[in-house]
Amino acid sequence: MVSEQRKTVLIVDDQSTARGVLRRMLERAGYRVMEAESGEQALALAAGSAVDALVLDLKMPGIGGIETCRRLRATQRHQITPILVVTALDERQALTSAFAAGCDDFIPKPIEPVVLEARLHSHLQRAELYFQLERVRCSLNRYLSPRTRQIAEQYSESGVLPAPQQVDVCVLFTDIRGFTQLSQDIEAERLFALLSGQLATQVDLVYRHGGYVDKYAGDGVMAVFEGEGRALRGCLCALDIIAQARHAGGAGGESLFAVGCGLHQGPAVIGNIGSPEHLDYSVIGESVNLAARLCGFAEPMSIIASERVQQALQCESRLRFRRPRSVNVKGFRQPVAVYELERSG
Repeated sequence: MVSEQRKTVLIVDDQSTARGVLRRMLERAGYRVMEAESGEQALALAAGSAVDALVLDLKMPGIGGIETCRRLRATQRHQITPILVVTALDERQALTSAFAAGCDDFIPKPIEPVVLEARLHSHLQRAELYFQLERVRCSLNRYLSPRTRQIAEQYSESGVLPAPQQVDVCVLFTDIRGFTQLSQDIEAERLFALLSGQLATQVDLVYRHGGYVDKYAGDGVMAVFEGEGRALRGCLCALDIIAQARHAGGAGGESLFAVGCGLHQGPAVIGNIGSPEHLDYSVIGESVNLAARLCGFAEPMSIIASERVQQALQCESRLRFRRPRSVNVKGFRQPVAVYELERSG
């Protein structure tokens, strides 16, 4: 039935005759078969071998079937592995304990091959579907921010999109200076690899400082910091991004990128944007726009912070805000006070 997949089934029974009967049934159905004559041996084999399912007798000396099942389920490796227990009519009362220990199904004695094959195949299909979904989820994690992933999971369970909410955030924009010129001078494949490595480092630093990447902005990122200490974490992250870029450029490596950063703290709206067919869960508002504009004022390897960030952190000994000035920002009626952010000392 499943010969094209060649799943491996571990038979656990202290009776060699019973194991032989099960082996012949399973091998005729196309399975690979392993055998264990005790719960102890089964646990050792399951820990060190690729086991796709177990057929487990309940009554065994030493570690019995129920305890074997419970210990298997306590391991990360076998939380989903199908476990079928074999029971005689006089053992039916033990089924409650077996299901409580984590078994998926039972096979009554005497064992009918068609019942064994059908139930085992069904549970293996269920396990494979779970692993397929996990693989998809892991792939999506590479493309979605943790917040977006969380909202998508909530929506899949409830079918209700969360209402937009206003929160106070610190927004950090980064931008690689001279990227357009570099794209004309460097082979596309090499440029892409260099850019990917630079952005990967920035993303790692964002998450290390407790923020998340809302989106990639071409040759930079938009990062959001929420909660307690958001402005400080955003500033320290920006400083580390600049320090990393300097180190890469001065270490004899192949880094060609000079980075500029813009920082602002203020209210923003977080919610779903787009059509019912294609939504983006994002942070929008004046605070986001200002942070993006300030990034444009930053010289290569510098950070421009808004006055609100400076006021929130002016007593922070690790930071220094210098060269205050007013700039005219597109989309803002009044000049905006800004500061260059540096690490103190």
